[in-house]
Amino acid sequence: MKNSIISILFATTSLLSAAPAAANTNNCGTYGCPTGASSSNTVVNRAIYTLSNDRSTKFADWTAYQVKPSTIDGPSRSRTWKADPAISSSYTLEPSDYTDAHAVIGTDRGHQVPLASFSNTSYWADTNYLSNITPQRSELNQGPWVKLENAVRSYVRTGQNVYVITGPLYEYYFATLPRANEGHTVPSGYFKVVATISSGGYVNASAFIMQQTSGRSDNYCYKEVTIDEVEQRAGLNIMPSMPSFRESAVETRTGGLSSQLGC
Repeated sequence: MKNSIISILFATTSLLSAAPAAANTNNCGTYGCPTGASSSNTVVNRAIYTLSNDRSTKFADWTAYQVKPSTIDGPSRSRTWKADPAISSSYTLEPSDYTDAHAVIGTDRGHQVPLASFSNTSYWADTNYLSNITPQRSELNQGPWVKLENAVRSYVRTGQNVYVITGPLYEYYFATLPRANEGHTVPSGYFKVVATISSGGYVNASAFIMQQTSGRSDNYCYKEVTIDEVEQRAGLNIMPSMPSFRESAVETRTGGLSSQLGC
């Protein structure tokens, strides 16, 4: 009987630990975290971001975070890459998988949640987990992608709190990490949705899609699309709890935050 009770307790504990975590909407805003990703994904909630890790591609289908005046403009921080301890080693990459990636396929370790947006917090090192990284072509990572991240922080310096949801697209084969010892799929491009949400629930937002083939000198303003397009191409519902009358007004237009982001 004793062994049977222990077995039941063990089975119950295993089931509880295997249950998927609920997404932390504090990082996503009033209208919830994206839906539409695989139910087998691992959702990781941290103080500064939430992500949904795809066990097949080995990368996050989406990441969500809120940038505030209090989180930016901290001291210079190091980039020490680590596998994410919250994700099974079978479903995420490790530092050695990126060996020779820049030399062979021309990619950087591209942050989805940028370190610079949280350099003034005690959680900045959490941005260096590889669950928050993808192989991003250097011209994109060091060009229009980082320029848009800088534009978000410039807007935040005016006193705004800004929500950002970002993630990969898989629309064509781009490359394979040359030294990775496990299956993975390198994104062909990326989306980023930047939004402000008022206390009354009103949303201003701009969405962008950038291909891995983007040039270093490309203007991110010319990459702006509707949220509808992002949702269709990524297979996600970006703000799933938004009332339909607001959704149609926000998600089908471009330019919601264009001027605020320097466009």
